[in-house]
Amino acid sequence: MNRVMAQEGAAGIAAAVAESVQYQGRKASRRGRRQDILDAAMRIVVRDGVRAVRHRAVAAEAGVPLSATTYYFKDIDDLLTDTFAQYVERSAAFMGNLWVRNEGLLREMVAYGDGSPESRSQLADDIARLTADYVQRQLTNRREHLMAEQAFRQEALLNPRLAELVRSHQQILLQGTGQFFQVLGSREPQQDAKVLTAIISRMEYQGLLGGAEPLTAEEMLEILKRYMHLVLASV
Repeated sequence: MNRVMAQEGAAGIAAAVAESVQYQGRKASRRGRRQDILDAAMRIVVRDGVRAVRHRAVAAEAGVPLSATTYYFKDIDDLLTDTFAQYVERSAAFMGNLWVRNEGLLREMVAYGDGSPESRSQLADDIARLTADYVQRQLTNRREHLMAEQAFRQEALLNPRLAELVRSHQQILLQGTGQFFQVLGSREPQQDAKVLTAIISRMEYQGLLGGAEPLTAEEMLEILKRYMHLVLASV
């Protein structure tokens, strides 16, 4: 995987992680009941939580006989593992495409500046705005994916097999964001990536949680501006 990462950047990282995902249940020769079962399990996770995933509940949700779930997945652990494995695989594809779409734009933004403090400040503002827009789109268009991610992260505290998949998912985000900071010229791209992904993760969680004091779009932008100004000031 390291060779692919080095050759292809963030998109290669996502592809390598997707290729490394291992499924546990019985394989199917074509799309059919197995896929329906995985999709149904994911809907239950999002709607009712991981602990609501049971063979009978999944069979009813998928509209398949109970025997179909036990044919493809010998136990709930296999079913949960493969459901999240599919999530990681799809997330890798999404993040890889996202980087392909945005890498050129980012490089143009960096090249456009003249290196002066004013241009670096403008770049920090522009990058913060792009990042804030990304978080808002995640909360608006991929809310169910974020809900599933949070549910599986919690369950991974008790399930080593899920924990390994959570680490693979984090690898996509960290390495891709590290590549992002390399383009910006960061001296410590991996450290900066860890901080930014932690900020984004917290914003997504607060956005999902809602409640009395959710972060507004303006507050998100100001937090991200502050962080990007700190990073680019040291470049």
